[in-house]
Order: sequence, then structure tokens, then C-alpha cells
Amino acid sequence: MNTKHILVGTDFSQGSYVALDVAVDIANRLNANIELIWVCKEKNLFSDEQTKSIRNLAMEKLHSLADQHGKRLLRTAIEPMILDGKVAAVIAKEAERVNASMIVIGTNGASGFEKYWMGSTAVRIVQEASCPTLSIREGFNYHKNLERIVAPLNMTENSRQKLPVVANIAKIFGSTVHLLGLAEQQSEVPTIDIYLRQAENFLREAGVEYQSERMLTKNLSAEILEYASGISADLIVITTEQENLLSTLFIGTHAQQIIHHSLIPVLSSHPRDIGSLAR
Repeated sequence: MNTKHILVGTDFSQGSYVALDVAVDIANRLNANIELIWVCKEKNLFSDEQTKSIRNLAMEKLHSLADQHGKRLLRTAIEPMILDGKVAAVIAKEAERVNASMIVIGTNGASGFEKYWMGSTAVRIVQEASCPTLSIREGFNYHKNLERIVAPLNMTENSRQKLPVVANIAKIFGSTVHLLGLAEQQSEVPTIDIYLRQAENFLREAGVEYQSERMLTKNLSAEILEYASGISADLIVITTEQENLLSTLFIGTHAQQIIHHSLIPVLSSHPRDIGSLAR
């Protein structure tokens, strides 16, 4: 059986510590090892001696975090590591190298060791990663059980492709899935209703509890965030859409807005990455 891996990016800020806390809980449920990664990005700004000192300090902090949080792991371990280069690129490359099940990052780390983990960096990691990326805002109550998962469905071709990931997470955590069908105009309502019925059938066959609701809205991202807040959701799962069919470098604006603004953890994946959590 292949060893599963979860990658956690840290800048030693409170937000990244919350991400590590959540990753430990997920690792226990997936029986996965954690790679705790700090990226050395600005080495050209310092002398060799200064760079060495910074790296040594970072590694000390990484080992301290690994020792502290590793005690909570039941069967696996935390491996501290330092990588060099651009944050999103090197984390995405490492995720591909180890065939990672998930990347977990904090999205509000401006006050930390280095200002790497703002929402824009989270979006770049989502864009480049070959596995789902879980972005978590500082202040999230990670002690709360993952009871409610929001799975939005709209008219885009790939919207329903998130359902295997949603079902897998719901079974692991015993969660209820809240299907949210979103139509932007009245003519889309019949199609959205069909998508909802298909999703309900899929979850029913998977043995997952669900509720479903359909809404007519002009602002998909705002409606998703408002709905998730209203039901006290613990996770939003989105499939990122490519707005430019000639490029795989940019995810849709709705996905970006959700990642930037959600106070609830967001699990983002490209349609090509849907099978990652089942590996």
C-alpha cells in the first residue's frame, strides 16, 4: 500500500499553525504522513552567512513544530523540510513528486516569519498544484467537528466532478453534504434541478447524508459564502474552472473570490485532480 502524503506550507504565522492543526486531524483519518514545508525565497537578498543563519533558524522552528504536533499523530509522522524557490511552484512540484493527497495552507499569514501566505499565494498554489488544496483562514475553530460540507453546483461543465471528493470526505468525517444548486437565470433552473437530482442519487448510493437547495442568484461566489455562513458550514468544496480554454494558468474569478474571502476552509481542485484524495 502506497504511503499517503499531506503537504503543509508554513511561514511560522498563526494562520499556518491553524493549517497544521487541521492537517494533523486529516492525516490521522487518512493515515497519511505530513511534510511540513518552509520555502526559502529571498536568499539573494542576504549574504551566505545570513542565509545559513535564517535556514538554521527556520529548521529549528520546523523541528519544534514537528515535535509538538507529531505527538497527536496516531500512526504516521511529520517530516520538516526546507525548499528553495517560488512558493507556489516548489510546493506544487513537491506535491507532484510524492503524489500528495492534499496541500493544506493558511491564507492570512501577513504577520508571520515571512509574508508568503496571503490569499494571492493560496490562489497560485491552487492553480499550480496537482492535488486538491485546502486553504484555511486564521481564526478558524479547528476543534469543531466537520459536520457540514457545502458542495455548490452550477451550469459549468466541471461543477459535478467534485462529488467523488465530497463523498469521500463526508464518509471519512461522518459529515452531511449540503448541495447548493445555483442558477444565474430562470432558464437554467430546469438543468440545475437535474444536476441536483443526479448529485443526490450519487450521494445516496455512496451512503452519504445530504440536503439540497436550489437558488437563483446573480453572484455565485457571494451566494455560496452567505449560504455556508448561514448553515455554520465547516468546509466548502469547489472545482476550479478554467476561464481561458487556451490556458491552464488561471482559475475562475468565482473560485478566486471564494478562496480570498471565505472564513470557512475551502477545498479547491482542478477537474484533473479529482482522484487525489482517493489515492
